[in-house]
Amino acid sequence: MTPALLAEAESLLALLRSRKLMLATAESCTGGLVAGTLTAIAGSSDVVDRGFVTYSNEAKREMLGVTDESLAMAGAVSEEVARAMADGTLARSRADIALSVTGIAGPGGATATKPVGLVFIGAARRGGTLLVERHVFGGDRAAIRNASIAVAFRLARTLAG
Repeated sequence: MTPALLAEAESLLALLRSRKLMLATAESCTGGLVAGTLTAIAGSSDVVDRGFVTYSNEAKREMLGVTDESLAMAGAVSEEVARAMADGTLARSRADIALSVTGIAGPGGATATKPVGLVFIGAARRGGTLLVERHVFGGDRAAIRNASIAVAFRLARTLAG
């Protein structure tokens, strides 16, 4: 995690704290780095409820309720699964805002239609908005994961108002 991401995390935590909002995460290609970056800040436990690392499809099904149909039809790296991950996180936490990340951080795993760097990032507000953004980030695995974290933080700030 970079100093810039830590500064963004600190700013996001302060915003969530000021709005009395809790946050939870569901992560695949970032492997817990969104939650890890937030919880690297002392005192984050009053804002961060929990994080789900759902790297496998089985974990997405068991922990978040992502359906076999969604995984079979759209694939794990899709807008549909990012939405389901965010919804499942809200359903299985006490958070007001849920973040989800699913993608291909590389260097392998790409297909003709899903290149390395393809990431879907979701953010859901309990009882309200659900946003999902599609990105194709450049760079190596670390760069793709760091870019995903930055977008997740931006979406959380948007939903926090």
